[in-house]
Amino acid sequence: MSFTVLIPARLASTRLPDKPLADIAGLPMVVHVARRAAGSHAAQVVVATDSAAVLDACAQHGVRAVMTRADHPSGSDRLAEACDLLGLPDSATVVNVQGDEPLMDPELVNAVAAALAQRADCVMSTAAHALHSAAEFANPNVVKVVLDRQGTALYFSRAPIAWWRDGMADAWQQGLNALPSPAPLRHVGIYGYRAGFLRQFPTLEPAPIEQTESLEQLRVLWHGHRIAVHVTDSAPGPGVDTPEDLARVRALMAAPG
Repeated sequence: MSFTVLIPARLASTRLPDKPLADIAGLPMVVHVARRAAGSHAAQVVVATDSAAVLDACAQHGVRAVMTRADHPSGSDRLAEACDLLGLPDSATVVNVQGDEPLMDPELVNAVAAALAQRADCVMSTAAHALHSAAEFANPNVVKVVLDRQGTALYFSRAPIAWWRDGMADAWQQGLNALPSPAPLRHVGIYGYRAGFLRQFPTLEPAPIEQTESLEQLRVLWHGHRIAVHVTDSAPGPGVDTPEDLARVRALMAAPG
């Protein structure tokens, strides 16, 4: 199985300006992400950016990068352009590793690529893990996913799904310390695509449910396509969205062992 890892990296972050260039243990964050991804079985790892500064940082540390347009409305659009710049055929598998995931497990990258390779009926793949915190289950910033028996996504939501009809009211009255069984699943924001679908995705009409939930992957389901979901045993390392996240990751990466 051959696949390409693409890492979208743009500087325009409102909560953490110049995020891809944030220093972690003496290296820009985007370089850490690329090096982690290179530990997978990927044939190549490429950063897709709209910033000359990111391009230069990657070049200084031996990371391949391509310059994409600055007007892309989403990371998926940026990756579609990167597929064209790299000359990837429509049949090629691409794994999108976010540029703010310096602790991404290379084995999870492999698993997401394999999930797509094993499912000819799916145009995308992603990952999830069991939730063990009722507070996270109720948190709208934690995206949940419900699967069918084959491990295909039925729906993604910021709401607590699947809803525990007979126990949720009692669980919430007890201080959000109980969860339904089997455990609900938290979506992990890593995606596998076939390059042909990645090129098609920006042309699809945005879905009403996508706009309501602010979840781009719902456009895929709304148009009748299927997403395979690999369920991993444990949560991946934390990503970086805020200065507090950055401090936490710096501490984790500085810790011995």
